[in-house]
Amino acid sequence: MKKLGLYKKEKLCSTCAIDKLFGPGGADFSRLAYPLRAVARPDEARKSDAPVAFLISVPKKRLRHAVDRVQMRRRIREAYRLNHRDFATDPALRLDLGFVYVANAVLPYATVEKAIRRILEALAEKYPAQQ
Repeated sequence: MKKLGLYKKEKLCSTCAIDKLFGPGGADFSRLAYPLRAVARPDEARKSDAPVAFLISVPKKRLRHAVDRVQMRRRIREAYRLNHRDFATDPALRLDLGFVYVANAVLPYATVEKAIRRILEALAEKYPAQQ
């Protein structure tokens, strides 16, 4: 049985890595799958043994109420948790991944999950697993 948990080592917490990811010339991969935008870049300097470190951003400009931002962050995290093991990338590659919510309203979980799956499919095509 697959383990479906998310661990601390899979969260992108480093401010330097986040600045590199969203800074000029930082993202190697960028994809919009409404209501999410994903940006990613390889990070060879990261010492974590997790192949992908991710972060979720729900801007206050998009959703004004904190309750709505937290609800969307939880839906995005849950969709990622359930689907990220299905799309294998190169295990030797260390990848920083950021999800940014771009919709102006709270959307249902099914919409978010479809967007996550499209993003992960595109990510698996960009960085295929070595066989």
